[in-house]
This record gives sequence, structure tokens and C-alpha cells, in this order.
Amino acid sequence: MTGPGELSLVSGADVEAAAALLADVVRHTPLWHSRGLADLVGGPVWLKCENLQRTGSFKIRGAYTRISRLTDAERARGVVAASAGNHAQGVALAARLLGAKATVFMPETAPLPKVAATRAYGAEIRLLGQSLAEPLLAAAEYAEQTGSVFIHPFDHPDVIAGQGTVGLEVLDQCPDVATVVVCAGGGGLVSGVAAAVKARRADVRVVAVQAEGAAAFPGSLAAGRPVALPAMATMADGIAVAAPGDLTLAHVSDLVDEVRTVTEEDLSRALLFCLERSKLVVEPAGVAAVAAVLADPSAFPAPVVAIVSGGNIDPVLLLKVVQHGMAAAGRYLSLRVRVPDRPGSLAAVLAVLAAVGANVLEVEHERTATRLHVGEVEVFVVLETRGPDHADEVISALTRAGFAVTSD
Repeated sequence: MTGPGELSLVSGADVEAAAALLADVVRHTPLWHSRGLADLVGGPVWLKCENLQRTGSFKIRGAYTRISRLTDAERARGVVAASAGNHAQGVALAARLLGAKATVFMPETAPLPKVAATRAYGAEIRLLGQSLAEPLLAAAEYAEQTGSVFIHPFDHPDVIAGQGTVGLEVLDQCPDVATVVVCAGGGGLVSGVAAAVKARRADVRVVAVQAEGAAAFPGSLAAGRPVALPAMATMADGIAVAAPGDLTLAHVSDLVDEVRTVTEEDLSRALLFCLERSKLVVEPAGVAAVAAVLADPSAFPAPVVAIVSGGNIDPVLLLKVVQHGMAAAGRYLSLRVRVPDRPGSLAAVLAVLAAVGANVLEVEHERTATRLHVGEVEVFVVLETRGPDHADEVISALTRAGFAVTSD
């Protein structure tokens, strides 16, 4: 099969061969039913839990396939990669399993748990730069100087075939699947999944999901060639890729039915949903497919399989994203309440909040703002609520009690 520019695309047979190669290496990750998503979609929705894969993401599949197919002489020279985390861990473990030395260039901003895990798998780590651009250049130079083989994170047939084995498992585990939803950064996973799925079931709809602040595919598809984004801004570092490769762009153009984007609020809400409803620890990139389904459930014919691609999240980021997700889900409410500047006014506000079951997280007083009248105080409160309906109930209760309330 060929796509734009007559590039040879990875075939279903290529993915089947990779699956045989990986049979005793990777886990066949579970497919978990999500009742919460099913209620929204109106039919079965399943989560393919690649966050439970070795190294915490699907990346070991492509890395092992690529390194295993090197010649003995190539493996003896070692392998080199550049990554902010998941690809680094996949390459490090695959190299260790295959007896090759791995050197991985990572940005100085890479999450410490990912750096530590990559080192624990046996790779030599070199940190430089504030983004992935510098490590990529350094890795390419290192490969040229030392003869090490550069393991591309997505734009290589062996990598795509390895990642595509996720799609084969989806078909085996959910034979009647109608829609497969996959996150996309550089496009290696969605390219492989689409190749595997379309070879067996051309009727299955394959949807790629990108972070709105790092969506390189729409512009590249429109131009018919990889077009780099001038800048990216997303918490989903695992899919923050400035441009697809020639090969992944060809696969997405030829095999993927739709490319959708999700906002940072969508990602936060989905991460919180997976924690609370599915008991899954996920990273923002890993939850992009779930975010898309939550944001627009009617767009996905059931049965749906959403691939949860990774769970390697820095605990510090997890805390921030959970708080962001609670705010996006209407679980945090910030209000400014004007009260008379006399004893008992704050107690009266807190009594109303207690009566409606709102949990007070923060309280601040403001007396000197020019917007306030003499004898007035503004109380700024941050509350934890049970959701949007409860938030409305809180505001109504304060208003009925005679307080002037504005949402912050």
C-alpha cells in the first residue's frame, strides 16, 4: 500500500510479524469497560490500558521491534535516542533485553521520575536544553560521530509496526469494535494501529487525537507535507511534537478517518475521570483519547476503544493536573462576596457555606480596593463543590442570604 509521495506504508502483515516478535516481550494489556463513558456515548466503551505496559507506555513495542532487527554489528555499536520520557524508557529496556548499549539524550526539563526510570533500565543519560529540539540534534550528532544507530521515536517502519500490535490486540479483545480512538504526537502509534485495524476491518473508524496546543497534523495534512509548528504549549509532553514525519503523515492521510483536538481543560478533566472512575494512573498525553470521547461523546459510534497510551506522570504534575481537572469539572469554585465590615459577617458567610455543604479551601479579606464602599469588606473564598449543580446551589444560597456574590 502506498500513500502521498508513494511512500510504502506498513501493512497488516508487517504488524503481524512484529506481534510474533514481541510475543514473549510485551504484556497483552487489558481492555477495561468504562461505564461512565458508555453512559455518555450510548454504547460500550473500552479502555485499552497501555499505561500498564512494561515501562508504563506502548513505546517498548516499537523500540524493541526496531532494535531487534538491527544486525549484530549495528547492535554492537550501540543505539542512541532523544526523548522527554516514554520513548527513552522503551529504548533503554529494549536495548538491555537485546544486549545493546543505549545512550539517551533528554531535555533538562524532563520529569525526574522518567529520567530515573530510564537510567534504571541501563541507559546512559545526557541532559541538555529546555525542549526536545536540542536533544534531537545532539542525538543525531552522537550517532554520526560514534556509529551508534539512531532509534527514531515514530518515523520508521519497524517502530510503526511494533506500535501497531496494540491495534491487533484491540481487534482480538473487542471483535465488534466500531471506533478506535488514539492519541497522536508524531503519529507512530496511530499509524501502526490504523495499519493493523484497517487491514482486518476496513469499516472500523480510526480517530487520531492531538492536544490543541501541539496539533501538527491538521496543518501538515492540508499542506500535503510535514509542516512544523512555530511553538507548542501543552501539559501533554508525550504528544508535544512539532511536526509529523513523512512516513507517519502518509499513514494518517491514507488510513486515519479523522484528526481531532482537545483542550488543556479536556485533558485535565479526562485525567481526573480516569483516576476517579477507572482507578487508572495516566499521564496527560496518555489520556487524550479519553478526553476526546468525554468532550464530544456523540462523535464516536460504539463500541468504542480508547487507547490509554501511558501512565508515566510526575507526581508534582499529577497534583497540578488534578486541581486543574477539578476546576474544569466545576468542582472548585472561586467567589468574591461583599459583606458589611462588622463583627460576625465572615461567620455568617461561612455558616451559609456550611449549610449547603461547600468545603472551604481558602479565605482572604480585602478592605482597601477602590471598588468597595466605606464599611464594606470583600471576602475571597475558594470552595470545593460536588459539581456545577452544587456550585449553582452555593451561589443561590449566598444570594438569598443577602450577600453580593461574583464568580472569580
